[in-house]
Amino acid sequence: MEISTEMIKQLRQATSAGISDCKKALENADGDYKKAVEFLREKGLATAAKRADRNASDGMVELYSHSQGRIGVMVEVNSETDFVGRSDKFRSFAHEIALQIAAAAPEYVKEEDIPAEDIERETRIATAKAKEDGKPDAILPKIIEGSIAKFKDEKVLLRQKYIRDENVTIQQLLNDTIVSLGENLVIRRFVRWELGESTSKE
Repeated sequence: MEISTEMIKQLRQATSAGISDCKKALENADGDYKKAVEFLREKGLATAAKRADRNASDGMVELYSHSQGRIGVMVEVNSETDFVGRSDKFRSFAHEIALQIAAAAPEYVKEEDIPAEDIERETRIATAKAKEDGKPDAILPKIIEGSIAKFKDEKVLLRQKYIRDENVTIQQLLNDTIVSLGENLVIRRFVRWELGESTSKE
């Protein structure tokens, strides 16, 4: 299939990838736009992984107030250099992460942040529910595994679906931004407050 300039332009606008990368992705996908995006995402994942060891200690703390002050978010996003940390694209990314936290209420940045006792609690809840529903013991491990995966998808920021595009996770959004900016980026930490909420876990 012939790859037109318009197809390359459209893909570039959506992914911020280079012209040659977009052309190669479209050729590899035989002109299929979705497959080309996936190809670039996979390439981006590899590029992001290469940059993951680089120190990222610049950046910004983004503050966001939502729903007329009922929800407040503070998130630290790091870049390797002050130059990137001051760029519009980086600041826009940090703002999108703050919006995500306000809307989707994650509790952890990454899976490794989940305390062992939280996983144990979720395992107990899933086991009790499966037994209550009369599920056979042979399939309990599979059910528990599915419940824990769902728990992580809901509570881990990097595993959540991006509020603006359910086909993209926050990890993919991070990877795409790393590739676009050419630096390692780290979502370091966040806090989220909601008016009237308890200060301790129930």
